[in-house]
Amino acid sequence: MTGVAGNFADLRSRTLSAVVMALVGIVAVWAGGIWFALLVCALCGAMVWELTRMLDREAPSGKAEAAGLTAAVALLVFWMQLSGGWLVAVLALAVILLAWRFPKDRAIAGAYLALVLFAGLGLIALRAGYGPVWVLWLVILVIGSDIAGYFAGRVIGGPKLWPRVSPKKTWSGTVAGWGLGGVIGLAFMAPLGTGLGLVAVSVLVVMAGQAGDIAESAIKRHSGVKDSSNLIPGHGGVMDRFDAMIAAALMVLLLVETGLIAALIG
Repeated sequence: MTGVAGNFADLRSRTLSAVVMALVGIVAVWAGGIWFALLVCALCGAMVWELTRMLDREAPSGKAEAAGLTAAVALLVFWMQLSGGWLVAVLALAVILLAWRFPKDRAIAGAYLALVLFAGLGLIALRAGYGPVWVLWLVILVIGSDIAGYFAGRVIGGPKLWPRVSPKKTWSGTVAGWGLGGVIGLAFMAPLGTGLGLVAVSVLVVMAGQAGDIAESAIKRHSGVKDSSNLIPGHGGVMDRFDAMIAAALMVLLLVETGLIAALIG
């Protein structure tokens, strides 16, 4: 009994944290506007703080906090004041300047900083331009594919996807995530008023989310840490919980800005 209890020792904290995150997220998505933007910017700032702590372990006190705050404020201000090519260019410049402050691993830092900030922009743009149902579609895609991958990987098992970087992920779990992504796309065709192409878009977004999960695992392995931080009781860090979400959001941003999403969904 002691062993079983130990396995679920953090269940209460994990559940409470999950409920709080869900409630805050639902309220912010429903409210939209500045409230949703503030939440996204805060999450992005927290992820930049975690990234700095992982890749710059010898950083002086306050450097990681300053980087996170700078990233959050920059994203919010740029989104409010700029648009189009100027917004993309200035945000890219911010990524370069933030990455340059790392004493080493600048390429890794720059790549993940770009992922975080442009994904944050994608989430804000998705809510502002397409409405809350599209955000709900994205969230359910990421969560659903993760759950499908978890259970398929443990029930079916089989060959590992990339054992050196993410030893728990299997091909069966990965493919199950694609399959459920397609099903979720079918389910959202009517609410979103789209064609069958939403199924293909949903699978692409799921693939991006899975890649984001692997990317964060690679950074943690490179840094020699188990969790990105301990900000969320029972869950680890913000990056641990939103790694797939930001990659999926970036994929949506790319599909929207290139016009591919309009061509695919009909």
